[in-house]
Amino acid sequence: MISVLAQERLLGAALGTVFMGAVIFQQHRSIHQSISETQSLFFPQYQLKGRIYDKQQGLDLAHLWNKAVDQTFGPVIVSLSSKGCFATLWQMMLF
Repeated sequence: MISVLAQERLLGAALGTVFMGAVIFQQHRSIHQSISETQSLFFPQYQLKGRIYDKQQGLDLAHLWNKAVDQTFGPVIVSLSSKGCFATLWQMMLF
């Protein structure tokens, strides 16, 4: 069984990765938006016809992300579930 300290470190690493991914995504989006605004000021004939990220693209990205996470971590979760690690972790969180 994995120790509580290792579980906390793993959780911290996972949450840190997700947080940094969100920050990088927002900065990436901000950079693209500022580039398109600058281009529209200096080159009005090259104006974009819509937003860079619309809702449908966001939903598609979320779906692809969820599918990739499921495919990547699915076998690990099944393995840990069969060993009873999640049940023990759940009991520790409740008490």
